[in-house]
Amino acid sequence: MGKKLVIFGGSGGIGSALARRITLRGDQVHLVGRNAEKLSALASELNGGFAVADVTDRAQVEAAVLAAGAEIAGLAYAVGSITLKPFARLTDDDALRDYQLNALGAFRAIQAALPALKAGGDVASVLLFSSVAVSQGFPSHATIGMAKGAVEGLTLSLAAELAPRIRVNCIAPSLTKTPLAAALTSNEQMAAAIAGLHALQRLGDADDVAALAAFLLSPEASWMTGQIIGVDGGRSSLRAKG
Repeated sequence: MGKKLVIFGGSGGIGSALARRITLRGDQVHLVGRNAEKLSALASELNGGFAVADVTDRAQVEAAVLAAGAEIAGLAYAVGSITLKPFARLTDDDALRDYQLNALGAFRAIQAALPALKAGGDVASVLLFSSVAVSQGFPSHATIGMAKGAVEGLTLSLAAELAPRIRVNCIAPSLTKTPLAAALTSNEQMAAAIAGLHALQRLGDADDVAALAAFLLSPEASWMTGQIIGVDGGRSSLRAKG
């Protein structure tokens, strides 16, 4: 059997695409999320394990990681949120919820996994997910930009602190066609307008992101750490043709 990797948000769009890629290359997955039915079905399909946990509950996060076993080769935290509101309408609860799900949840998951990540003989890997909204200022993105900015800060801090035993990297996607983004992508006119803002003139799909994620969690990326990489159709650095 291959190495075992833990995926938080394992039944989500990007998490499930990543799980399939990891399994296809011969490694094992342990999926963590809130939807027991989806997790069970995917784990059965991939011959992997799963645990149900709410990332806002430290005890549940610790139990979910413990269920993966004493040694894991990698951890992906593919949990996110999309809160789009004008700044004047945002509440403390909005800000705290986005921070809990995106940043503090990642913090908890990595802390819980540290002993198992260090237990193997090889260099382990941690992968987090940010957003193009951190490097590009968008209206109505204040709480998600703030929370994902914290994720990028956590990436760099841990990449420095945990080297050389654990690599830590981050992917910053633009809008991707996943269930989480369905409110934006299911409207064809809105989706086409947003796609037109990208140099590559389309929205991303889950496998666009999962392809890089699987690479970063593999030995092929063994000399990469502390990197925040955009998978964003060029939106973070290029102007679309107008």
